[in-house]
Amino acid sequence: MKKGRRPSLRGSGTVSGCRRAAEPESKKKKKLVAIHQALNVDPVDVETLRQAAISEGGLLTDEIRRKVWPKLLNVNVYKLPPKPGKDIREGHKDYNQVLMDVQRSLRRFPQGMSSEERGVLQEQLINVILYVLQRNLQLHYYQGYHDIVVTFLLVVGERMAIALMEILSSHHLRDFMDPTMDSTKHILNYLMPILQRVNPQLHNFLQRAEVGTIFALSWLITWYGHVLSKFRHTVRLYDFFLASHPLMPVYVAAAIVLHREEEVMKCDCDMASVHQLLSKIPQDLPYETLIIKAEELFSHHPPPELAKQAALQLRKSIAISTFQDFQVATSRQRPDAVLREQFKEKPCPPPANAAPPVGANQLVKMAVWGLTATLGAAALAVVNTAVEWAPEFVFQLFP
Repeated sequence: MKKGRRPSLRGSGTVSGCRRAAEPESKKKKKLVAIHQALNVDPVDVETLRQAAISEGGLLTDEIRRKVWPKLLNVNVYKLPPKPGKDIREGHKDYNQVLMDVQRSLRRFPQGMSSEERGVLQEQLINVILYVLQRNLQLHYYQGYHDIVVTFLLVVGERMAIALMEILSSHHLRDFMDPTMDSTKHILNYLMPILQRVNPQLHNFLQRAEVGTIFALSWLITWYGHVLSKFRHTVRLYDFFLASHPLMPVYVAAAIVLHREEEVMKCDCDMASVHQLLSKIPQDLPYETLIIKAEELFSHHPPPELAKQAALQLRKSIAISTFQDFQVATSRQRPDAVLREQFKEKPCPPPANAAPPVGANQLVKMAVWGLTATLGAAALAVVNTAVEWAPEFVFQLFP
């Protein structure tokens, strides 16, 4: 009697491999269904959308971001600002500075892109920035702001970018848009207390090196858009930040420094060496792991517990103090289907989150590699306040 043939180990492995491969796809489909349901329930289930933006993989695609980002910021896609006219630039006090910043960013466009294609994107970027500033006189332009604007522009288009940036600039980014750097310094002051609580040894090392927090300045004021080379990593972090507390970029900064503990501790304990190491973010960081870590840090060390240590000066953060009311407001939105019915009788331009024409999406993908602009001149704008942090490196803040 012949013995039965043993099961093929190769076949078993293949089945197991297929099962493992199917699991992420299944999670993705479940997330897509949950997002669709959250967008269409009345009122919109913003909490589910926040969880989708925070959880592994974020919002998955730019098409989904065009639908969810407006809900996270309480923007009605059927009442968008008009397309800016040419007169937006006439007499605008920030026009020359914005123009210089955008022009400097052109060198980072991918090779082979025509000057016409670059020009269109450049003009839209300038228009969005100036329009937001003109409509909100309490906001002041800072170098690095254009790195955030361009990310939204590439994902959602010009008019929607204006609407999103108006809300974002009045809430999450508000402290960076004061006439001085005092509020920005206050936000940076939250970084070291987090490190001290989690890793006293690393914190003491950084204190001995007298490196301060200036190395993280460009991370925070650009939402990492200036320092990350891959667009998918940038928009993944934007998903996370839009769904989180305004201080979450600081917690991500802490997670990055903690992740690089071994490198830091091997470094010479002096300002020059540590600043040079930390100011350059490796491009292969495990971003999903860092997001989980940042959430954990926020949960265990919430801003109110850090406020006393962070308040090295008398300063009240506008972004932090208004965040709770902002979250409440976002929970009262109507779904797009209802809004569409309300506005269908009125002639209006198509929503900015409509699918772009064939070829436009390719332009967006090509352009993104070059549009996280250089911030070289930013050092000049912050020299008066930054000098007390790291005087030897004030002209090396933005390589």
